[in-house]
Amino acid sequence: MDHQIREDRRPQGRKKLIAERTAYFQLMRQGYSNKEACRIVGINPRTGKVWRNGRHAHKGLSKARPPVHREPSSAGPGRYLRESERIHIADRRREKASIRTIAAELGRSPSTISREIRRNGIPLHRGGSGWAYRPHAAQARADARRPRPKPGKIGQNPELRDFIQDHLSTRWSPEQICQALRARFPDQPEMHVTHETIYQALYVQGRGELRRGLTRALRTGRAIRRPHRQSHKRQPRMSTGMVMISERPAEAADRAVPGHWEGDLIIGKAHKSAIGTLVERSSRFVALVHLPDGRQPAQMRDALIHTVSALPAQLRRSLTWDQGSEMHLHQQFSTATDMPVYFCDPGSPWQRGSNENTNGLLRQYFPKGTDLSGHDPEHLKAVAIELNSRPRKTLGWETPAERLAKLLATAS
Repeated sequence: MDHQIREDRRPQGRKKLIAERTAYFQLMRQGYSNKEACRIVGINPRTGKVWRNGRHAHKGLSKARPPVHREPSSAGPGRYLRESERIHIADRRREKASIRTIAAELGRSPSTISREIRRNGIPLHRGGSGWAYRPHAAQARADARRPRPKPGKIGQNPELRDFIQDHLSTRWSPEQICQALRARFPDQPEMHVTHETIYQALYVQGRGELRRGLTRALRTGRAIRRPHRQSHKRQPRMSTGMVMISERPAEAADRAVPGHWEGDLIIGKAHKSAIGTLVERSSRFVALVHLPDGRQPAQMRDALIHTVSALPAQLRRSLTWDQGSEMHLHQQFSTATDMPVYFCDPGSPWQRGSNENTNGLLRQYFPKGTDLSGHDPEHLKAVAIELNSRPRKTLGWETPAERLAKLLATAS
């Protein structure tokens, strides 16, 4: 990108930000969010939104502004038809080409071309049996239809707005109101909305559809939607001493050396019971951890120490776990077993793929929604032996027990 990010970010009045606008749309096409693209280019995030979506006139204080027209990349068909494609449609229609022929030439679906002609063309007869298609007029219609936000359904229907406000005042939830509308007005689709429409009318106050004070009647009482945290922004469960999976030895990643394990829990009914699961990465050998008293950190530590201590020293190289709070005492476990613990990134179960797959196999023996505290150590050992004696496709139809024995023999 040859655009030079400007260092002086003070307001520039009515200066045309042509270079910044070009760079902004290029970043948006590359998948950047509006906030991040605006930060890189050096503009206010509201400016980027106006460039993309346009702006409606607001009580005479600001004029309406259409979205900035930008030509999609020529690498292939974008989401919207380009003006050049509309010209091609008009030319081929005059040559009596079929809809499917035009669609094949443009790399579009035939329904896209048919819908474009019906939406942006002009009917030649009152019944709509034929259409006159003028490309530049069609482009203007499409551009005028695209700006957001559009008038809301609630704001355009006073009866609907009053019904919603009355029931919100009596602390009905938006979902309850939507069901009541469908029951009260079954044959009036203009009176049907989804609960998300009601939330939007409350939270997006620029639309002026519902009174702001009604947010106090919601269960949460919030006047603004709280965004879900993204996985890379989550706070770590263990604030100190947590070593991430990126620092795990390379020999664990390529599964060449035995002794590197993945661990997790399978949870029982009402989250009141659990069984620990350990899977050796090279051989897929399974060991189950008995947790009769629960999965609090101290109980998890003691149960893991008891299970891992029974393994030979060459099979205690590392353990990879997710950031569950049950591993809060991982440093004490590592000290007792001389086995370091590495933690996966938040929301990344694929970093323990073997363990996740094994947990699915174990659900045949320990179904979801059942109490797991009734399984004694002997039963867990029998289940592990059965799994370790089952041929696995990923091992070339060897069993985990056979592969582990072979790896240990080679290592010795």
